Amino acid sequence: MKKIIRIWLIFGLFVLFVFGLKGKISQSDSGPTRVFILEIRNDIDPRMSRYVNLALDQATEEEADIIIVDMDTYGGAVGDANDIRTRLLEYDKPVWVFINNDAASAGALISIACDSIYMVPGANIGAATVVTAEGIAAPDKYQSYMRSIMRSTAEQNGRDPLIAEGMVDDRVEIEGITESGKIVTFTTSEAIKNGYCEAEVASIREILERNNVTNYRMIDYTLSWSERVIAFFLNPVVSGILILMITGGIFFELQTPGVGFPLAAAVVGMIFYLTPYYLNGLAANWEIAVFFLGLILVALEVFVIPGFGIAGIAGLICVVGSLILIMINNDSFDFEFVPSGEIFTASVVVLGGMIGSIIVLFVLGYRFTKSGMFNRVALQGTQDSSEGYTINFRDEPLLGKEGTAYTILRPSGRVEIEDEIYDAYTRGEYIEKGQKIKVISEEGSSLKVKAI
Repeated sequence: MKKIIRIWLIFGLFVLFVFGLKGKISQSDSGPTRVFILEIRNDIDPRMSRYVNLALDQATEEEADIIIVDMDTYGGAVGDANDIRTRLLEYDKPVWVFINNDAASAGALISIACDSIYMVPGANIGAATVVTAEGIAAPDKYQSYMRSIMRSTAEQNGRDPLIAEGMVDDRVEIEGITESGKIVTFTTSEAIKNGYCEAEVASIREILERNNVTNYRMIDYTLSWSERVIAFFLNPVVSGILILMITGGIFFELQTPGVGFPLAAAVVGMIFYLTPYYLNGLAANWEIAVFFLGLILVALEVFVIPGFGIAGIAGLICVVGSLILIMINNDSFDFEFVPSGEIFTASVVVLGGMIGSIIVLFVLGYRFTKSGMFNRVALQGTQDSSEGYTINFRDEPLLGKEGTAYTILRPSGRVEIEDEIYDAYTRGEYIEKGQKIKVISEEGSSLKVKAI
């Protein structure tokens, strides 16, 4: 009996050794834990939402095991924060947030969407009341929406939903935490006490040590070169130069149709202006459509509709208005959460670019007419009649001859004299079709006539 027990013990130890060895081999084969780090250190807006999406896509490609969000933000747009929150909640790997000073407003929402929260000494989380661009509380419909998503996010990650609601609504009373009239904002120690922070840490490495992650490789997310190029074109100064290219190119093409180069420059300017704003969620489809509608109206005014009237003015309004709206994070025509400074900057950039293009056109146009290149391609001399130069398209003079108006002359048109049709014009008066006329002067290829 003892022999049988001894055999079973030896067999059990052998099995444990084999499985243990297999586990060690598997761990060795898998390599170090991949820790992917992305930063949220600016306002939450469409650009930040795109940044987080790109970062998480990259983390998936890198087969990251843990995502750490390095956060320090005062918040931003609720809609964009909700997009980031949703993406973090749906991500299938652990997401930890390292609050490296502040996680206010939209930053608080994103933080509680993470699986674990860690904060540095002296950090803060909360104050998620929705405010307008002027810093005053937004209407209750916005507060209600924010309260709802804060509660649901807290519930999903096992945190007290009433505290999350108290970060938005100052009417919420929580015994021992807050009283009516005060918004919940936790320090690091208060967040730990109330389940809104796992621990106080000084660095990301300390977070990993607390979670027994010793063999790891950090991957810091950085934008690709193409994304950096896109970010470069979002600079207001660059946007102004692109607007100058667009308006200047269109104007030059209208002045010299068929050349092609000015139109090509305008098209390139449109692509580099519209694409970055569209990719970052600032340029809505309808705003781009209004821009092209404005161009069509201006073209109709120039080529189809005589004079400068309603179509031209409406076209300019559409073009200028759409270019301004594309640069700001407005919700259709709702500017409640758009800072007035952003609207002013966008207006200055667009109008400055257009005015600048007019100035450049006049300055460069004048200098070009004085350049040697222009002299080589343009006729600069005049052929005066005093020097013997004459032009005559007719075999015999028509001065004094009579005929009839072949078309209405108002004041220019065509006349018929001795069964031949000629271009003609009057001294300013109208002559009806079929009325008798008399040639009073021969001016180059046209006749000056009067009614008989």
